[in-house]
Order: sequence, then structure tokens, then C-alpha cells
Amino acid sequence: MNTRVLLVEDDPTLLDAIARLLASHAMQVDTLRDGAVADARLAGGDGYDVLVLDIGLPGMDGFEIVRRVRARGSAVPVLLLTARDAVEDRVKGLELGADDYLVKPFATPELVARVRALARRHAPRPAVLALGTLTLDSATRRAKVGERIVDLSAREWAVLEYLLQHVSRVVSKQQIIDAILPLGDDVTPNAVEVYISRVRQKTADAGIAIRTIRGFGYMLEPASA
Repeated sequence: MNTRVLLVEDDPTLLDAIARLLASHAMQVDTLRDGAVADARLAGGDGYDVLVLDIGLPGMDGFEIVRRVRARGSAVPVLLLTARDAVEDRVKGLELGADDYLVKPFATPELVARVRALARRHAPRPAVLALGTLTLDSATRRAKVGERIVDLSAREWAVLEYLLQHVSRVVSKQQIIDAILPLGDDVTPNAVEVYISRVRQKTADAGIAIRTIRGFGYMLEPASA
């Protein structure tokens, strides 16, 4: 299912560029240029997965939109876009309830990664993911093969969790990198290979297989498949 994004930006050139960028990454993007119109749309409960919001908008500024969104009890993730790089502006946006903040000009891959990360956090997830004899319990942050506890680093957990969320589907190294990105430092494709190797070793007796699909990425499936 495509990620639904509401993009609110008053610069028509930038609005079109961002909309095209997100759409090229399989996101469904609705666009608006007026803050008051955006607030009315959000008040109607259109079920967006992420709100990408400029601060300097006609009709109603981004800060007020965020305040109203949270006052209505909505948990939709909000990414603020702005040319304002003052610390007090960033703090104000986050204190009002925004989830992330990106200062213009920004690198387009970073924008895509941040939107994806916010969408993942907002998406409902099962408490326990399982395949073969492997289980990942997100509530306790515990991984087990049968009754054996598997010691995973935060990044190994993120890699394995992402694979379990996409069983029998090919996922690229870039998709895995995007899944790890919220943990902090930059991740390289070579680092992904290292994490995959470690996860394979730690789950070798779990009845699962992480197949390398050359030129495309990886696929997790039952070992008997």
C-alpha cells in the first residue's frame, strides 16, 4: 500500500519538484499551497500517513497548523520544511508537536528517507514477527530462535525486522539503509552486507534463509522454500 503524503508548500516550483520526487518513490502525494485550506483538509480526517509542511504559508503558518493538528488529537507524523535555520524556530516546531525538521536547501535523498522513516513509525505493526523458529517481539525488544535468545545490535535488529516485515519479497540495499537511517550515522551498502552476514550467522538454526538476489538485494523466506 502506498504511503499517503499531504505536501503543503506555497512555492509552486518547489511544490511540483517535491511532489514528483515523492511520487517517483511510490508515494501518493496530495498538494496544497494555502495553510488554511490544508488545516481544513486535515480537520476532515483524510487519513494521511505523513504531513510535509512548509512553515511560511499564506492563510495560516505551519506552526499553527501543527498546533491545531495535535489539538485535534491526530498523531499523523509531521515533517517541517523551512528556510529558517534558527534554533528557536526548530525548537518551537518540535515543541508544538512536529516529528522532524528539514532546513532548505536539502538533499533530496534525505527528504525521501525522512518521509519513509516517519511513515514507518506511524504504520501499525504486529507486536511479534515470526518465521520458522525465529520470533521478534517489539514490545520486549527480544529476539529468539526457539527458546534461545539471540543477541542483536540495534542495527542488526532493524535489518532483521525490516526483512521480516517483507517476507518473500525482494528488498534493496537502499531500502534497508532507509530502515536503519533513524538510528543515526550514515550507512553504506557495504555496511548492509556486514549486517546481513551477522544476522545470517545468528539465525542459522532458525529455519529461515536470507537469499542474495544479485543486482536487486535480499529476500527472506523459509529455509525449505
